[in-house]
Amino acid sequence: MLGYWRLHKEYQSYLVEKILPFYESDKDYVLQYKDALSKLYLLDLDPLLPLLFPYYSPIGAPAKNQPELIRSFILMSELKIHSITEWVEKLQANEILCFMIGLSRSEIHQVGSYYDLINRVWLANPDIQYEFEHSLHNFKRKPRKKLGKNQKQPPRHPGIIQKFVDLALEGRSFDSRTEILMQQIFAKVGVEPSTKEGLYGDVKNLNISGDGTCINSGASSYGNKLCDCSENGNYNCDCKRKFSDPYARWGWDSYHEQWFYGYTEYILSVYNKDLKSDLPLYLRIVEAQRFDGVSAIVALAEAKKLYSTFHFDSFCGDAAHDNYATYKLLNEWEMKAFIPLNKTNKGNSTYPPHLEINDHGTPICISGHEMVNWGHDPNRCRIKYRCPLALGRIDSCEFKDQCSPSDYGRCIYIKPSWDLRLFTMVPRGSDEWKNFMKTRTTSERVNKRILNDYGLELFHTRGKKRTFWWSVIHSLNVLLDSRLKLYEFSFIDLLEDKILKVA
Repeated sequence: MLGYWRLHKEYQSYLVEKILPFYESDKDYVLQYKDALSKLYLLDLDPLLPLLFPYYSPIGAPAKNQPELIRSFILMSELKIHSITEWVEKLQANEILCFMIGLSRSEIHQVGSYYDLINRVWLANPDIQYEFEHSLHNFKRKPRKKLGKNQKQPPRHPGIIQKFVDLALEGRSFDSRTEILMQQIFAKVGVEPSTKEGLYGDVKNLNISGDGTCINSGASSYGNKLCDCSENGNYNCDCKRKFSDPYARWGWDSYHEQWFYGYTEYILSVYNKDLKSDLPLYLRIVEAQRFDGVSAIVALAEAKKLYSTFHFDSFCGDAAHDNYATYKLLNEWEMKAFIPLNKTNKGNSTYPPHLEINDHGTPICISGHEMVNWGHDPNRCRIKYRCPLALGRIDSCEFKDQCSPSDYGRCIYIKPSWDLRLFTMVPRGSDEWKNFMKTRTTSERVNKRILNDYGLELFHTRGKKRTFWWSVIHSLNVLLDSRLKLYEFSFIDLLEDKILKVA
């Protein structure tokens, strides 16, 4: 049963009332928490009440102070505390932190309450999960063969991307996924308020970027041996073992050029160029060896359904997304594709043979110069290119009379349908293409904020459940950072106003 839920306005009044005496007696003491106080004051958890209510039993003892518990996770992340046990001890010794989450020192939650909430919002069958986590599993050694620099692990199943694209075009997504409630929590208290404040810009014309990041598990890859092989002198057996994180797998980290044991998290992000802020939009945790090109299809289909009122205008990804199936999906959904060509796929194109095209998909004129892009005609589904001489891009051309006597110059029309991969809606190599590709790193910067700035791996968590939960909490903090930047809001200013009114 879900207990009393204190509304956000009530919490805001409570926070000002409780923190003001501390500020009046010792300003420096309160100032060290100024950013955390500002974030918690803005964080409205009221939208979670109808979302979480069905997941609490209608009978039994009520679960008390649930919004305060979620707020406690946010504050723990903000203050870079990486152990729940350590955090509870810190709350017991620091009254101002208790007031910041909305409770007195005697009301704070114990360690078990934190894990109970995480378990509740992870929609896995507890019996099946318990059996899997406590059973024996095959031991898989760390792969010896290293891949090349910036080389991704290839898909394990040929044609798998096309299969996922076909499912996505049928409108199917993985609604039974165990992390869906956590994704909805992030959407309700993170993305939707930020959208109303204009942080994401025009959500009817949204430009998104996608990328995966490697997350190391806090568990050992060796597991716990239960066999008697070592007693018989065999210390290097492959017998089944018990693992503290049986979901973790070996994957290749192309950036650090090493194998890692854990998970891959795929993130869709948006770049706010006015604030120069990187904003997470959607998170999904998958197996470590999952190819980013596969994760992208799943992520786009699920994000499209999760944010049904949004319209994704364009998608930007690295060369791991360069495959015909992905371009087909983006074209069907009327999304512009900004994906660099994968060198391993060079020459894999289907445009008409009478055209000479460079690696950027730009037609080459008879004199060997790139023709000039003159825009996309959506009515005729074609891209127009004009003569570089007629537009003053070159000084002279010996083939002028042979090519076209017109002052307007020779024109070439390209239909993207000839080759969706090569002839993208925004031509490769154009100024618009180059400018947009600069924003692709927004996903990498969001990954960096979650992993490094908020120290996701420092929690040494085991299992997808807790790893993903902390990713959601850190991502909420990333959005709160941007909201503070947008508003230039400070909780300290509220306290100063209170003091002036009293005076």
